[in-house]
Amino acid sequence: MGREEKTMTDLDAKLRESVRYAYEHAPAVKARFDQAGVTPDDIQGVADLPKLPILQKDEVVRIQQANPPFGGMLARPVSEVSHIFFSPGPIYEPAPEENESAWDVAMACLRRSGFEAGDVVLNSFSYHLVPAGFLFDRALTRLGCTVVPGGVGNSDLQLKMMLDLQVTGYAGTPSFLMSLIRKAEEQGLDFRKTFKLRKAIVSAEPFPPSLRQQLESYGLTIGNAYGTAEFGLLAINLGDGMAMQLLPEPIVEVVDPETGQPVGAGETGEVVVTNFSRVYPLIRLGTGDMAVNVDPKPGESRQEERAIILVGRSGDAVKVRGMFVHPNQLRFAARQVAGVTAVQGVVTRPDLKDFFTVRAEVEATVDETAVAEQLKQTIRNLCRVRVDKVEFIPAGTLTPDDPGMVDAREWK
Repeated sequence: MGREEKTMTDLDAKLRESVRYAYEHAPAVKARFDQAGVTPDDIQGVADLPKLPILQKDEVVRIQQANPPFGGMLARPVSEVSHIFFSPGPIYEPAPEENESAWDVAMACLRRSGFEAGDVVLNSFSYHLVPAGFLFDRALTRLGCTVVPGGVGNSDLQLKMMLDLQVTGYAGTPSFLMSLIRKAEEQGLDFRKTFKLRKAIVSAEPFPPSLRQQLESYGLTIGNAYGTAEFGLLAINLGDGMAMQLLPEPIVEVVDPETGQPVGAGETGEVVVTNFSRVYPLIRLGTGDMAVNVDPKPGESRQEERAIILVGRSGDAVKVRGMFVHPNQLRFAARQVAGVTAVQGVVTRPDLKDFFTVRAEVEATVDETAVAEQLKQTIRNLCRVRVDKVEFIPAGTLTPDDPGMVDAREWK
């Protein structure tokens, strides 16, 4: 048995055990399976997960509100839960157990980002209600780091702690880290010479290449982590392009949000996740995040060989001839063409067929014929959708409030 086959077999076995446990111990899981006409025996491996409909967050809110506080989603008594967090929705979420694999995955993510035992780490993620501060705190201390629990805000104090305690690592949002560095410079300090900070793990907000370049210019090694309140860390980017490498667990699918079926390599779908928790088992929870599925060997890749490119939230995506196109995905494609300053996709349905128009604002000096062809080719390469028409519009026509994708189809 080869390495890939053995890894998948192990993951399938772990999934079978987890599904049966969840079905037997979490009433909401049993009710969901029964309603879908699915039994634990029907889920023999990852490939069987599409038999179960996606559980959207709006449904989690409804389940919990109908039977507060957890709606039967817990597989253990509340008395055995160490921490309870509160996410927008509202949704109540328990902390992972001490022996759950989520901690090992988070520690691996930290190691990839350069963290090691002995580091003194300023943790600027929130410790209030949401789990981010707690999760990074526990993972860092398990790794052997000393944590300074800074939390959110109070940048003057956090900067002083960085200096006094000779902090070597940072965990928090990239924008707050940049603000700390600027504050140090405003005080006349040479950040690279005065401070010991050499590594960071950032998350919870966009991290554009320009900001990464700025931070790296201060001698920092930076891991950009993607995670959710329900699952912890799911993927990591260490600076090579936009793709975020998936971690070995939990199970991450990229699926068509309408059908629940996996999308192909290079296609866009919703990130759907299944964990192995014995406290809060979540099977096929839709995160609402849309991503491009990066799969070097479709059908053969181990999860950690796959990656995703996050493009936005599912509600903003529009399906064009069977392929989801997200506004951020369209804008990224357009930025590859010189002279294009703004774009908007419009889908109509003449003659009962999808017609995809890209409205583009361009600089006055460009060759519109050449730009139109470049736009069509770039969008087809990156979004996997053919553009039928490029329509040039006056500069300033599109405002920041205008949608990036417009579905103007009439269904008759």
